[in-house]
Amino acid sequence: MTLRGNKPPVAILCGGYGSRLSEETARIPKPMIEIGELPMVCHIMNIYASYGFTEFYLLLGYKADYIKRYFLHFPILQGDFTVHTGTRETTVTRQTRRSDWIIHLVDTGMDTTTGGRLGRLKDRIDGTFMMTYGDGVSDVSIPELLAAHASAGTVATVTAIRASGRFGMLACEADNRVVSFEEKPQTGDNWINGGFFVFEPSIFDYLEDDFIHLEGEVLGRLSQARELTAYKHEGFWACMDTLRDKQHLERLWQEGRAPWKIWRD
Repeated sequence: MTLRGNKPPVAILCGGYGSRLSEETARIPKPMIEIGELPMVCHIMNIYASYGFTEFYLLLGYKADYIKRYFLHFPILQGDFTVHTGTRETTVTRQTRRSDWIIHLVDTGMDTTTGGRLGRLKDRIDGTFMMTYGDGVSDVSIPELLAAHASAGTVATVTAIRASGRFGMLACEADNRVVSFEEKPQTGDNWINGGFFVFEPSIFDYLEDDFIHLEGEVLGRLSQARELTAYKHEGFWACMDTLRDKQHLERLWQEGRAPWKIWRD
């Protein structure tokens, strides 16, 4: 395992089919859909990197080869380069976007569930780490999230945000301990699962196989055991779940009103 100092690494779920966004995902995996000519997963990585968290595990599945090829050529894609056709030597001559990241690309299989994908990191991570989905952006403060997790002393912390009932709903006590987790309730507005998790390595004890779901099964069991804390975020959060969502994010970006853009180009 490679860690940068004492900075926890970040796992990003990038393996789903993205069926609700089939207009785009028939061609490319959902995390690679571009907002402002930058793949969604890079927006997410930039959020973390803005706070100094620059080691990433991308958990791949559907169209994994597409993501692998992109990051294999990532330094070149960030600027200008020169190719010597005889020696095949490639030299980057100018970078338009600068980054110094460690990116682990982990192929977790086509049909592995969210919990199963996360479980593939069991032998790679042995300390506190973070995780989020490859289709959600926010202006959440990562240092404050980590501090809240450390203070709570639970196995897991989930960023809770307010949105419609199409996401997993959290019921919290006064101390922010989650007492129930209901995946995608049919009605009602409440605190919901916004991703941007922090986990202790003991989370792997809850991930028995490739087919366990993080949301309905694992988070439910953690809440019953009082090992899940909610970090309540009242700021911006958005998920690129549909074409309408994508268009909304693109509009914010083009108008210079993207709240999640906390980094400098």
